[in-house]
Amino acid sequence: METDVAPVAKGRPREFCTDAALAAALRVFWSKGYEGASLTELTAAMGITRPSLYAAFGNKEELFRKALDLYEAEKLDYVGNALAEPTARAVAEHFMRGALENQTRKSEPHGCLGVIGSMACGAEAESIRDEVLARGAFAKRKLVERMQQARTEGDLPAHIDPEAITSYLFAVLQGMAVQAGAGATREELEQLVETALLVWPSR
Repeated sequence: METDVAPVAKGRPREFCTDAALAAALRVFWSKGYEGASLTELTAAMGITRPSLYAAFGNKEELFRKALDLYEAEKLDYVGNALAEPTARAVAEHFMRGALENQTRKSEPHGCLGVIGSMACGAEAESIRDEVLARGAFAKRKLVERMQQARTEGDLPAHIDPEAITSYLFAVLQGMAVQAGAGATREELEQLVETALLVWPSR
């Protein structure tokens, strides 16, 4: 783990683990969104001063981007695994069950950082919203490609539009994130997943 040394009161150096500090910042952003997370809350959770935050991570915007990188690396590994599933239905199921697990862990904030982070962004945080949307668009393109492959292979009916079915799945995933963040139970979200699978158009 990398360790930074930052000045504190009376000129004494203060050591802190950047990995632990970033993980703490991630939890704050995940709970409150980008704009809802104040610098006071962030520095308190991270156990560092504002000068130390700026020195180690840049400004709040850069800190959020680093937290988003960490979130994708540690919490969204199910995305790549889902795309490798052998059928379109299995892809969709893996996506939804992976999201369900990620968004309802008792030890972590509920909901999706990307959805929570972008929903509450005003004009002053437009670059953050654009960043989150761009990352989501990349994942969506990958899923469209996978659905196109499924249709070519006959796994999806010929009349199913890969972009439309992908948009449907993303709407379900985003709805799950919003509901999880609003307090929906795991059981309630599991019912949503089961219903979505019942109407999935695979042969």
